[in-house]
Amino acid sequence: MRAVVFERFGEPAEVREVADPAPAPHGVVVRVAATGLCRSDWHGWRGHDPDIALPHVPGHELAGVVEAVGDRVAGWRPGDRVTVPFVCACGTCAACAAGDQQVCERQTQPGFTHWGSFAEYVALDHADVNLVPVPEGMSYATAASLGCRFATAYRAVVQQGRLAAGEWVAVHGCGGVGLSAVMIAAASGARVVAVDVSARALELAHAFGAAECVDASRTPDTAAAVLDLTGGGAHLSLDALGSPATCAASVAGLRRRGRHVQVGLLPSADGTTPVPMGRAVALELELLGSHGMAAHTYPPMLELVRAGVLRPDRLVTSTIGLEAVPAALAAMGTAPGAGVTVVEP
Repeated sequence: MRAVVFERFGEPAEVREVADPAPAPHGVVVRVAATGLCRSDWHGWRGHDPDIALPHVPGHELAGVVEAVGDRVAGWRPGDRVTVPFVCACGTCAACAAGDQQVCERQTQPGFTHWGSFAEYVALDHADVNLVPVPEGMSYATAASLGCRFATAYRAVVQQGRLAAGEWVAVHGCGGVGLSAVMIAAASGARVVAVDVSARALELAHAFGAAECVDASRTPDTAAAVLDLTGGGAHLSLDALGSPATCAASVAGLRRRGRHVQVGLLPSADGTTPVPMGRAVALELELLGSHGMAAHTYPPMLELVRAGVLRPDRLVTSTIGLEAVPAALAAMGTAPGAGVTVVEP
């Protein structure tokens, strides 16, 4: 099969022929119809993820058709249209038994712990736990956008963030995750403040329901802007980018007893990120993490998509082939882009 491969962290990837994958006894092989290009893939390419062994094929947001099935898989057959969370759970550990597959103790992640979906085929583990059927009428590009960014944003806003209608929500960073969060929060009846350095990203945020937009390239103190626009601070704030500055601004822009949800990855040399904990203590803030979404919790989100309440298809702003992935992956470090780029192998 053809796949995007890199041999060294931070050096150019290339498209080449590699061996086709085979399914594990509990797994499947999926023919990739569409796969999203995500900033997490850039983090992996840069060497920020300790699980990656070289050479490597990135890619973790995907949808496609089951091609081959392991002999212990009960619920899936070749030809089934499927997508999958980026966290593939084992189904048997204590976290999985509690229904928290998104933090499985023995999780695997395509594009990180093993070769991913920037390829014609990808192997996925524990299919009966992790695969999600793609509804008839939903495009593969839309389904692929659910696996990481949209589902992650849905859980961060609705489940972890416990959003209530009428609350103020601040979203720092309006890439794929951030725009998804804007759309989900607005559809849930919240008033959204979108924060980004890109005029195009803020334009999309406004189109997806943001009531206010803050241009961080022109506003040095974005937290102060959020406090002013919301009349005292956001009830819920998300760092959807993942940087020390956006994390701190998200916390600093909350009102008393507000909730911060960290969604963007925060790589640093020593594994630490400064957070204004004095404010967290004084205002009794909640500081939460959000890491994907378990497959069994997809149905309510899919029903909102089916009903047209949520429109993840509107987030797809670019479609490219495998040959364009190496350059697009490298560019995410300096120009993450607005919306979601989908790769169609």
